[in-house]
Amino acid sequence: MFTGIIEELGIVKQLDQELDNLHLTIESNFTQELQIDQSVAHNGVCLTVVAINHKEYKVTAIKETLEKTNLNTISVGDIVNLERAMQLGERLDGHIVQGHVDQTAVCTHIENTSGSWLFTFKYDSALNNVTIEKGSITINGVSLTVVNSKKDSFSVAIIPYTFEHTNFKHFKIGTEVNLEFDVIGKYVARLVDLNKL
Repeated sequence: MFTGIIEELGIVKQLDQELDNLHLTIESNFTQELQIDQSVAHNGVCLTVVAINHKEYKVTAIKETLEKTNLNTISVGDIVNLERAMQLGERLDGHIVQGHVDQTAVCTHIENTSGSWLFTFKYDSALNNVTIEKGSITINGVSLTVVNSKKDSFSVAIIPYTFEHTNFKHFKIGTEVNLEFDVIGKYVARLVDLNKL
């Protein structure tokens, strides 16, 4: 379980394909605090630490994860948003984030709004995920509030702190991102679908 508050940025140092699995070696400042079997969110994708070597650690993404997230397009040198699992008893500063990406989206518009940025994303609404105005959304692991909610697109406003401390500063038109929709909203959408049967 995560909060969507990014702790730091990591650097992809090595990628190793093994059958359908992709092993990612990440360099981070908190590596020496990690342990084998701990969960770390990478651009919002919960992956298990399987090896640690000085400032680098290794995680493995399986085929299903690669098919549903932007990890299948990642390259050595890319910057990823990192968050360790939340600790019970801590403040929940973002919202409840599972680290289970629902689908990807594409950045379609970036607007500098005199002190902040407005990013717009388009996603495939056929997968039955929805956003609501002022609801929560997780983009590459970052807990954000939805504005301009539409059937297949939405926007988020990014403050300077978030821009500087996440990989949002590297986004361009066409950048593919991971989306995790609000868990409560997903249950409501599922119940509505079941009642239609």
